[in-house]
Amino acid sequence: MKDIDDTKQPLLAHLVELRRRLLWCLVTLVIAFFICYWFSREIFGILVKPLIRAGQGKLIYTDVFEAFFTQVKVAAFAAIMLSFPVLATQIWRFVAPGLYIKEKRAFLPFLLMTPVFFAAGACLAYFAAMPWALHFLLSFQGNIGGIQQEALPGVGNYLTFCTRFIFGFGAAFLLPILLMILERAGIVTREQLAKSRRYAIVAAAAVSAVLTPPDVVSMLLLLVPLYGLYEFAILAIRITHWRAARRAARSNSTVEEGARTEEGPEAPPGGGRVGGSGPI
Repeated sequence: MKDIDDTKQPLLAHLVELRRRLLWCLVTLVIAFFICYWFSREIFGILVKPLIRAGQGKLIYTDVFEAFFTQVKVAAFAAIMLSFPVLATQIWRFVAPGLYIKEKRAFLPFLLMTPVFFAAGACLAYFAAMPWALHFLLSFQGNIGGIQQEALPGVGNYLTFCTRFIFGFGAAFLLPILLMILERAGIVTREQLAKSRRYAIVAAAAVSAVLTPPDVVSMLLLLVPLYGLYEFAILAIRITHWRAARRAARSNSTVEEGARTEEGPEAPPGGGRVGGSGPI
């Protein structure tokens, strides 16, 4: 079995293969878009659950086309999420023939873990960060100086709020995968990551400040998991190195045992003769 597919192909063949993969991605996105558009009101109904739990029961739209374009955006948002496995598979099938077997084994787990980590971040945003942020942002309603201040969020603005939280938290949770890929590529080392913890805390705080509303609790809801994922990446890299060292030691011991077997058993004292070293 070859370690890599070394078949030489002209540039045109690679372009044809790329076009075929892109067409599969495009067809998948279009089909998923129309399916999601058919259920766009139900999908948007799921997205507004945190708003309802925060006590807001009304959404408005001030532009005639705003409600329609909101449904289109909802369908596009859901279509990307729904078709990601197919998109990732097409990318993998285009890239995989040019990789060695060891590179495939190293890269495939990261590809499989990407939707898991993204879904974990999206769930944290939907079930924890968004409700708390909405409670904080809607708390500014009330009587201010004799004027009643009331929140009337628009459908377009609320959808932007949801996608910003879900995509932001999902992308932030891909940090361990990114760090492990960089370490496998030799760009960073585990020692460098361990020494850069203070910078990681500052970077996590900056990302949390950008992606969350300006209150401490919402910021901590992203800051703490983000730094925890940084530590998880360091631990995962350490475990990977430990397992690689064990495999290398096991393979070395196997080679040494095989070499001793080929050499044969050691001759007994006396040149292999029975009864000592004297004449028979």
